[in-house]
Amino acid sequence: MNYTIYQISEVINGEIIGNDNQEYIIKKLLIDSRQLSNTETSLFFAIKGERHDGHTYLQELYEKGNRNFVVSRLPHNYISFSHANFIVVKDTLVALQQLCAYHREQFKIPVIAITGSNGKTIVKEWLFQLMREDKNIVRSPKSFNSQVGVPLSVWQMSEAHDLGIFEAGISKPGEIKRLEHIIKPTIGLITNIGQAHDENFENQKQKADEKLKMFVDSEVLIYCRDYLLIHDEITTDKKFIDLKTFTWSKKLRADLLIGRITKTDTDSEIQGVYQNNFISITIPFIDEASIENAIHCWAMMLYLGYENPVIAERMKFLSPVAMRLELKEGINNCSVINDTYNSDLGSLSIALDFLNQQKQHPKKTVILSDILQSGQNEETLYKEVAELIHKKGITRLIGIGEGISSQSEQFNIEKSFYKSTDDFLKQFNNSFLKDETILLKGARIFGFEAITKVIQQKAHETVLEINLNSFVYNLNYYRSKIKADTKIMAMVKAFSYGSGSFEIANILQFHRVEYLAVAYADEGIELRRAGITMPIMVMNPEEQSYDSMIQYNLEPEIYSFRVLGLFEEAIKRSAWNNSHPIPVHLKLDTGMHRLGFEEADVNQLIVRIKNNKHLTIQSVFSHLVASDEKEHDEFTWTQIKKFNAMSDNIKSHFDYPILKHILNSAGISRFPDAQFEMVRLGIGLYGIGVNTAEQLQLQNVSTLKTSISQIKNIAANETIGYSRKGVATRDMQIATVPIGYADGLSRRLSNGKGKMIVQGKPAPIVGNVCMDMCMIDITEIKANESDEVIVFGDNYSITEVAKDVGTIPYEILTNVSRRVKRVYYQE
Repeated sequence: MNYTIYQISEVINGEIIGNDNQEYIIKKLLIDSRQLSNTETSLFFAIKGERHDGHTYLQELYEKGNRNFVVSRLPHNYISFSHANFIVVKDTLVALQQLCAYHREQFKIPVIAITGSNGKTIVKEWLFQLMREDKNIVRSPKSFNSQVGVPLSVWQMSEAHDLGIFEAGISKPGEIKRLEHIIKPTIGLITNIGQAHDENFENQKQKADEKLKMFVDSEVLIYCRDYLLIHDEITTDKKFIDLKTFTWSKKLRADLLIGRITKTDTDSEIQGVYQNNFISITIPFIDEASIENAIHCWAMMLYLGYENPVIAERMKFLSPVAMRLELKEGINNCSVINDTYNSDLGSLSIALDFLNQQKQHPKKTVILSDILQSGQNEETLYKEVAELIHKKGITRLIGIGEGISSQSEQFNIEKSFYKSTDDFLKQFNNSFLKDETILLKGARIFGFEAITKVIQQKAHETVLEINLNSFVYNLNYYRSKIKADTKIMAMVKAFSYGSGSFEIANILQFHRVEYLAVAYADEGIELRRAGITMPIMVMNPEEQSYDSMIQYNLEPEIYSFRVLGLFEEAIKRSAWNNSHPIPVHLKLDTGMHRLGFEEADVNQLIVRIKNNKHLTIQSVFSHLVASDEKEHDEFTWTQIKKFNAMSDNIKSHFDYPILKHILNSAGISRFPDAQFEMVRLGIGLYGIGVNTAEQLQLQNVSTLKTSISQIKNIAANETIGYSRKGVATRDMQIATVPIGYADGLSRRLSNGKGKMIVQGKPAPIVGNVCMDMCMIDITEIKANESDEVIVFGDNYSITEVAKDVGTIPYEILTNVSRRVKRVYYQE
């Protein structure tokens, strides 16, 4: 749906004042001036809030090229906006909501609205994960559930969609009516009624009544009968007399009756009865919040007519969402999880779960501020916090704030308390924290950013950000392309393609990838010391590392009789007396001609392995030469056939299962019939696809960014950088940025062959790339010192950088130096 500026003016009852007669077609609604991208099709709403006023940024947006604005007052110099259109309204927020409500009315598709105190975003995202295979779904981005977020979410609706899922949140009475008018849900789901924003309601009954107003005109409402407050409101309030319901319960009569819930270390099996049939699902979570959220999704899918076997299969692959946490390197060999933006019981539980995913340190410390606006008295509140801290196995608590300090006796672990952040910092010394994982969890008012600066490892301004959500998304994309019983070996060699070893391995372990592969033994040993327990194959085992490999339970690749003999000698030296033989992986050469046994070697290899009771073959594998290149497909099939014959010959001589694997990331996509028992997934995890079509299905994981150190004005004919290679052909402005070839920036990008992104625009590299810095041309870009500079990321991909360098994406990623700080985050 496209709207002209004049149509929009009519919808929102505005008055157009402007000097531009061009009839703009509006596609994007903008409320944040920093997010301006498509100037010709954007309409900026100057919303006035308690702490900001969008009218302040009108001049800046106009200078950047934006031409259409919705305002409640004209700028004093609006005449100078010679090519602008202003739609003047009484209230810009109301105008935004009116426009998006009108847009919603243009579509007749089913729309699910989700509200409740906790779990809205997770339920929404899980429903998307569960139904995206067969429905084109429009949904709220992230947790866009506010008076502004909901209309922006609904604006995304188009004729391509056949289902909408939107979440709605409120903080005070009267808000839900506006959101209901915008979403107009046909199907409703309320998660629960909790303590959030209790201070703004007379009681929880009033809050429940307010939230349920979202569904007065819906066709059906899905909810848990065990929340009696919700059930009583629905069954006693006359406005819901015609509302159909679909309920679930653990103890009362309901459409879906929940029975036994059985937990393992990683999974929960949930049994139920539906339409007199016993059914079940298994989810890869064990916390109570995730179990409840999954049951909400289960009920929704049953109502929508999904067969339970389909639901159960998809439930197994649910992935975590909405964590908004950063993992960084800290002082004294610590790891720091940064969650310094909010503090409430629900998000604390999520953060503690993320903390417990980290296996690199046995000691776990939480630095926690007062929890504000809970609606509970402090004694009750911190009793719950203490119980949660205890249940999650936290080693030490550092409490900051008068509220938590007053309840110090409730915490029966190692603890210390401080009245304020300043009080903590005054008493802090570097030896206070060592060899531990630290969760920083604070309400924004406490200014925990100051603590972050003290306990994080001081590093170079240049950082490589790794989006763990995107990483998991890509993992699940490839999982969707392989058979259910095909295992995955994830490649974490070369510092996980430059992305960091144990941090990536932790995520892979958490998401139940079956195998890891490293290049050298020391990489595997580092992972073992960081708490990684899953099987690890070492692809280049060196003679001096064999003893350590046996000690740390690492599994060698055996590619020649020399390597086999040396490893057998190491086993004898170690006096191996374990009742279980050591797993090895046999490498076959099917055409790469790099490493591996030839076809003529196979019979002798079989005899050698059979005669050694201390060895067992875990897998047999080979490398494809050109799985990503269509012109070599005939040769690839020749390799696959040769591998199949050689490996089957080996397997036929042993009476235990042996895994076969030959496919890499490109092979998974292009040769699905050769999956065998396992595939090896590498570069695809990091968002690099085999072709353009696949690239569109993957998400970027890595963003290398830096900042402007200094800006200089250079006169025409002056030279820039070493060897005077950069020549100013005109008066120009350059920026020096602190990244050079010692950080992994190729010198082949010198002299305009490469570029960086500043303020969303390309800035060519000027002169030669230096060891620690380089210069970029920002003559046509309005920039300031300390502004962010993107070396590669969403808008300048690793693949594009590789093309400019004349290499492959693997080299770009793995060349990023270890002195560049890695920052891991989950949204």
